[in-house]
Amino acid sequence: MTEDLILANATLVLPNETVTGSVRIVGETIAEIDTGNAVPSGAIDCEGDYVSPGLVELHTDNLERHIQPRPRVDWPHAAAILAHDAELASTGITTVFDAMRVGSIPSGAARYGKYARGLSQELWDLREQDALKISHFLHLRAEVCSETLVEELDEFGPEDRVGLVSIMDHTPGQRQFRDMTKLEAYMKGKHAMDDDTFLQHVAQLKGLRDRNGDVHEVETVKAARRFGAVLASHDDTTEDQVKVSAGHGIRLAEFPTTVEAARACHDHDIKVMMGAPNIIRGGSHSGNVAARELAELGHLDIMSSDYVPSALLLSAAMLGEIWDDIARGMKTVTLAPALAAGLEDRGELRAGARADAIRFRMRAGVPALNSVWARGRRVA
Repeated sequence: MTEDLILANATLVLPNETVTGSVRIVGETIAEIDTGNAVPSGAIDCEGDYVSPGLVELHTDNLERHIQPRPRVDWPHAAAILAHDAELASTGITTVFDAMRVGSIPSGAARYGKYARGLSQELWDLREQDALKISHFLHLRAEVCSETLVEELDEFGPEDRVGLVSIMDHTPGQRQFRDMTKLEAYMKGKHAMDDDTFLQHVAQLKGLRDRNGDVHEVETVKAARRFGAVLASHDDTTEDQVKVSAGHGIRLAEFPTTVEAARACHDHDIKVMMGAPNIIRGGSHSGNVAARELAELGHLDIMSSDYVPSALLLSAAMLGEIWDDIARGMKTVTLAPALAAGLEDRGELRAGARADAIRFRMRAGVPALNSVWARGRRVA
């Protein structure tokens, strides 16, 4: 017989407000939300701590970091997946769309190989064994500047839990890396390229875009429809690029690089997602628009941890300060991403919702996690 779990005397973070109350969980579901500071017998006294829905992460490179902790190091995959899963749970993330690149370049200066099909199968094998703490979906990052994108997309089907597909165009000199000096510093620092190799890399990617880009965009849109996945754009910079995104049926924009693009996204009813490191660091490492500026202009809807999982909760708290509204800040990492991904069973504290929840309090202006529950089970 399933015992009730009651989180009482908590500051409940609801979609549009915070209230003092309690959450009763039965099995994997939230059974009841109540107000007041009473602590029933057997309940956990949260002592006024915040209790929020579990965090929903749509775009993280964290699994890739565990698989390849150093250049040319291929870490044992099962160990990497389990470490990644546990790390996310420890930061309050209870639903993740694991970003995996599709589209490879087997030759030349920009060489990189395929991995998504095999890695995703290893992920699902562990899920079947009930070895994972949190809920995982796939986010396929479709690289249009590649040679094998269509073949790699064809390896996936509707059964593969592909929840999100994003169109990635990393052609040098536009979108994320309009400033070529930023790209040069990034590639030389991450991949130890010398001057000649970097120039070869740039020429190769531009050639691939010229040959394959338009066809790959069309095939990516088709693949997302075949999977039943949400389609996202990436690094939109201009109003014209946003119009193209809207024409594809895109309703989620990852990391637009300018105010112009973010404003145009909202004009086309496209949700804007920005990276948590951007708002924490005070700006983009690529020299693009600051997330804080978009927040202050009302052009920011969703946050992503991007490459620092622990940044997600902190970014929501910081937005709560910017907007003087912690509920609004937390919504960018809970209900807003859940709805953008088509998940209506989570992301808010309400009766009937999936029992994903976190407990935290503010310490020196930073949210300190106390506990994390996924499907009603304590995972951190």
